[in-house]
Amino acid sequence: MAESIKPELFSPLTLAYLGDAVLELIVREHYIRKSNKQVQKYHKDVTAVVSAISQSAFIDSIESELTEEETAIYHRGRNASVHTKAKHATMAEYKKATGFEALLGYLYLKNDRERLMKLVRLLLEQHGEEEMSDGSDILI
Repeated sequence: MAESIKPELFSPLTLAYLGDAVLELIVREHYIRKSNKQVQKYHKDVTAVVSAISQSAFIDSIESELTEEETAIYHRGRNASVHTKAKHATMAEYKKATGFEALLGYLYLKNDRERLMKLVRLLLEQHGEEEMSDGSDILI
């Protein structure tokens, strides 16, 4: 059996890289399970949720509810030296989104599916999505 992964040992940008993919996959799957429509319409719905601006506003609204461990991971990601930014976001928004994605990547590697899905559900609720899976049917 492979040695267990220690997510705290990964760089915050590696965690954010993974967290970005995990978030995108969960949100895409949510919208696909919800209805069958044209890909462009899925893209519009998904990008509204996963954008740096959306993630920044979301983390601002829940940061005080993060655990000490989660806050430390979020801050590591937010404070990481990034060399790019999102097209439609400020650098501050982009850095907050990077921190949030680092937290999601950390939770994913830590195999804390319950907390990961809770945060994604809250993010979707911020966008008016009331019916979100508990994650038991999500394939990740």
